[in-house]
Amino acid sequence: MAESAEMSFWDHLDALRRVLVRVAVVVGVLAVGAFVAMPWIFDNVIMAPASGSFVTYRLFDAIATKTGFPELATDPSFRVDIVSIELSSQLFIHLSASAWTAFLLAFPIIIYLLWGFVAPGLHENERRGAGRAFIFGNLMFFAGVAAGYFLVFPLALRFLADYRLSEAIRPIVSLDSYMDNFFTLLVVMGAVFELPLVAWMLGKMGILRRSFFKKYRRHAILALLVLAALITPTGDPFTLFIVFLPIYALWEAAAILVPPAVPEQAD
Repeated sequence: MAESAEMSFWDHLDALRRVLVRVAVVVGVLAVGAFVAMPWIFDNVIMAPASGSFVTYRLFDAIATKTGFPELATDPSFRVDIVSIELSSQLFIHLSASAWTAFLLAFPIIIYLLWGFVAPGLHENERRGAGRAFIFGNLMFFAGVAAGYFLVFPLALRFLADYRLSEAIRPIVSLDSYMDNFFTLLVVMGAVFELPLVAWMLGKMGILRRSFFKKYRRHAILALLVLAALITPTGDPFTLFIVFLPIYALWEAAAILVPPAVPEQAD
């Protein structure tokens, strides 16, 4: 802390520059590797939800068979046709997908490097529990990315690809549209799953208390139901429920991690 206090503004700026350079190097190296492996990643990972054989659809088919909800099942012939409209789309998608993949893989390293920059300026009590928070935050981020990939994106894609305004319209999805939605949903879900960690940090700083979650639980349930309906506008209650449940579990996990209000002591 003393060393941090002696550093000037320009020293801090120089330290931040070094951290950002390291982040850029890590992401750059991973991006090169992702660029080389992108044809395989694209065919086997990114494009997998566009086929009716995707694991999520097969799981829903099994559930539909056992529960008697045929609307959960996916047409075996389901396939989203992706077209490249612009001449340079495939090149730029190759580059951007490599960068996004590198960012997702480098996320723990990025957070670790940024924490190394911030930590010297914090008090000992503020740094306490940082190791566990780092591990928990990374696990939750990748859990959110997995939820986006295996749950949210496939369900949204299946609904939107099957939606018909008119039978005269042939459903063909542009490559840019598919990729924008794919990576946006993955990153957004990763960020949403950081809610418990953010709540814990706000609780440690005294900004947020457990009473907040108790007071606004009903409002949260309604808002999260609306959010789940927007994510998966399929109309069947089962799909809505399986999307709502993990999001609501995040709310309750955040409530548990935030400390209760400290009772005031009498003079």
